[in-house]
Amino acid sequence: MADQEAHWAQLREEMVATQIASRGVRDAAVLTALRMVPRHLFVPQDVRAEAYADHPLPIGEGQTISQPYIVGLMTELLEVKPGDRVLEIGTGSGYQAAVLDAIGCDVYTIEIRASLAHEAERQLTSLGFKKVHVRAGDGYAGWPDAAPFAGIVVTAAPERIPQPLLDQLAIGGHMVIPVGSFYQQLKVITRRGEEDFPERDVIPVRFVPMTGEVERRP
Repeated sequence: MADQEAHWAQLREEMVATQIASRGVRDAAVLTALRMVPRHLFVPQDVRAEAYADHPLPIGEGQTISQPYIVGLMTELLEVKPGDRVLEIGTGSGYQAAVLDAIGCDVYTIEIRASLAHEAERQLTSLGFKKVHVRAGDGYAGWPDAAPFAGIVVTAAPERIPQPLLDQLAIGGHMVIPVGSFYQQLKVITRRGEEDFPERDVIPVRFVPMTGEVERRP
């Protein structure tokens, strides 16, 4: 058992060194969290051997866990610190939320697929991630009761950025979100003032589409 844990820890070290830090992610807190969180426990048993490989993996319901580099990059782009409140849209397996918890953030995460939400909540609780609040539902409207958020991370791609999410971003906070249909751009949107939301493109990405209310909005 100890040998197996040492094996997984070594794979995490290699993942951080070769896939994430080598590509420019520098935030020490992010890298430490990625070394700590047992990614292999957030993927199905049949793909567990590939948990630390440099690509996304299926987690059921047609959804995926993002490749490690993308998780590291998106977390760094949030520029959050311990004690910050963060909203995640698209819980998936719960891995991104666990990384944010490991940094010290208070995480509010919403997953539209109830079975994934319940499994993520069960796993996060069993692993001792106590600062993650999971809700099953449509993330389009965000989590107004817990707003404003110092950071918002979206792990499914809408064609347009939902206005409720912009409204719930704290002034000075960052939203990291993939936007587009077939061709998507990872964007960082910063709230500089009540109606001031400058954005910048980071890299082209491929995420599953955001579903639910966003599909019905003009």
